[in-house]
Amino acid sequence: MGLDVARVRGRYPALDEGFVHFDGAGGTQTAAPVIEAVADAMRGAIGNRSTAFAPGRRALELVAGARAAVADLLGADPSGVVLGPSATALTYTLARTLGATWRPGDEVVVSRLDHDANVRPWVQAAEAAGATVRWAEFDQATGELPAEQYGDLVTGRTRLVAVTAGSNAIGTAPDVAAIAKTAHAAGALVCVDGVHSVPHGPTDLASLGADVLVTSAYKWSGPHLAAMVADPARWAALRPAKLLPSADTVPDRFEYGTPSFPLLAGVTAAVDHLASLDPAATGGRRERVRAGLAAAASHEETVFARLLAGLTARPFVTVYGAPARRCPTVSFRVAGWTPAETAAALGEAGFCLSSGDYYAYEYFRAMGLRDSGGAVRASVYHYNTTDEVDRLLAELDRLAGGGERMVR
Repeated sequence: MGLDVARVRGRYPALDEGFVHFDGAGGTQTAAPVIEAVADAMRGAIGNRSTAFAPGRRALELVAGARAAVADLLGADPSGVVLGPSATALTYTLARTLGATWRPGDEVVVSRLDHDANVRPWVQAAEAAGATVRWAEFDQATGELPAEQYGDLVTGRTRLVAVTAGSNAIGTAPDVAAIAKTAHAAGALVCVDGVHSVPHGPTDLASLGADVLVTSAYKWSGPHLAAMVADPARWAALRPAKLLPSADTVPDRFEYGTPSFPLLAGVTAAVDHLASLDPAATGGRRERVRAGLAAAASHEETVFARLLAGLTARPFVTVYGAPARRCPTVSFRVAGWTPAETAAALGEAGFCLSSGDYYAYEYFRAMGLRDSGGAVRASVYHYNTTDEVDRLLAELDRLAGGGERMVR
């Protein structure tokens, strides 16, 4: 059936304010069912987790519900879903845990295309262990991350390969499965940053070849929580630092402190929302999520194609990267304007776009752009439309034609 954009947009109350949101890569707006689920959970009685009384049992149900929902989103086992406050926090937990087992001479492979949350925790853990960090480089002209280079980077001493499934700066979608095959042949683990990829199409943990995958719910219409998923047997082999009285079971022992139970209700509702994007979809939630995200991806591709064509056709705009496979995200600069000036001027006109390096630190440093302000990022989500693209392009034309700078 495909995506009914008007129907979908009606499920995002924030869109009524009139802003045009091309900043989904930094965080999407929240779907109404998510807001309602969080509010309903906060209205009811919830205790800390306990089987002794009903409010405590509700807390247990909310945790189990969120694990099951994330598992359906990613093709994972609910018992392998670790929940936490952010992708960065969860990755640091894993890096510290794995890093404690590394020794001098061990090696870790990271990429310069990644968000720093899938770089710095590994670099710092390697430094603490005396392990060696090896870098995968991207092609500066295309923005591609060639999978072939991993044949030289991965050795018998490689303990972990960290790679993104979607660049949050320029959208590149590397061949993660090929990279994982190389890593696994050498006995290395593969940690995949799925924060930017998961919102833009069906995800399957096994097909990616990911041993661990991280995602953030606020990038797919949900609340500010994250999840880190793996086979439960993988977690069972790891011993994170933890409080003595806290649960020692998997996956609980990787989760610190008392979770936000109402926000976990929002995580479940967000996955249910994604499962409803294609009303014609049938089957269980996993099948409906895949169908909904496939419909969303098809719509996003159409909107993004119009945006990318419009940007590249304008001589006063410099677009960075041209990967063959990508998430609907692009970084660019406008001649005569700093990225911060461009974003501020567009913001005054009601358009929400990010500027800077968006934590894609190594990408912008390698491109020589970080010290001069990075770039402006436009990212498409399933509530965006081609009309919004045309309005954005018209506003860029106005700015290039002499529109007043809002920031000096």
